[in-house]
Amino acid sequence: MLAIAFPAIDPIAISVGPFAIRWYSLAYVTGILLGWRYMLRLVARGDSGIGRDHIDDFIVWATLGVILGGRLGYVLFYRPDFYFANPMEIPALWKGGMSFHGGALGVIVAISIYVRRHGLSWLAFADLVAAATPIGLFFGRIANFINGELFGRAADVPWAMAFPGGGPQPRHPSQIYEAGLEGLALFIVLAVLAWRCGALERRGLLTGSFLLGYGVARIFGEFFREPDSFLGFLYAGATMGQLLSLPLAAVGLWLVIRAQRRP
Repeated sequence: MLAIAFPAIDPIAISVGPFAIRWYSLAYVTGILLGWRYMLRLVARGDSGIGRDHIDDFIVWATLGVILGGRLGYVLFYRPDFYFANPMEIPALWKGGMSFHGGALGVIVAISIYVRRHGLSWLAFADLVAAATPIGLFFGRIANFINGELFGRAADVPWAMAFPGGGPQPRHPSQIYEAGLEGLALFIVLAVLAWRCGALERRGLLTGSFLLGYGVARIFGEFFREPDSFLGFLYAGATMGQLLSLPLAAVGLWLVIRAQRRP
């Protein structure tokens, strides 16, 4: 079968002597910085008691939540047997292995601790974080594509690609699908809710919409993505990503309904 040649992009964006900066790291940094700026703009619209200084302070908390939660989530959800047998490999972030669902839990814990210390509304703060999160998801998926990882299942569509680690078979560029759904499309939906529909006045609506939207987008995207080789298909042919997204979507739907019923 014919396939589009995978663009051979060096995963290392900048290299100076022994020091190297990877596109994946730049994606994290870019997502956090742009998310921070976007949250500042949203704060200026609302009257929730959250100030610009709170957003500035929280960036460090969010970064720790994403990195620690994402890594621990990958260890516990995806490869517990391997990492429990090789605990010294857990801190080896440079070898890859991050979980969005773990990172989300890490950020939720960070929000909970931060708002408790500063006497802020949990849902109001979570709404700001949720509205900005698709920015990081977009850049993260683009970085996955550059790395040639998390590629899709075998396909015969005209835009199928032969990925370096996926054998000779043309495959779905599922990273691009996910960047468009979890990143761009979800960001636009949340932006319309925030800027046009007054979602900031209904606490929990943006958080619920994000969780529901991400859960649905991830479940759909997983139908085109090749399952992890060390896990394969699980219950009823579902992937780990789909199973972890189901409770996320359920909680999101509950928050949306709850927010709509509030005055």
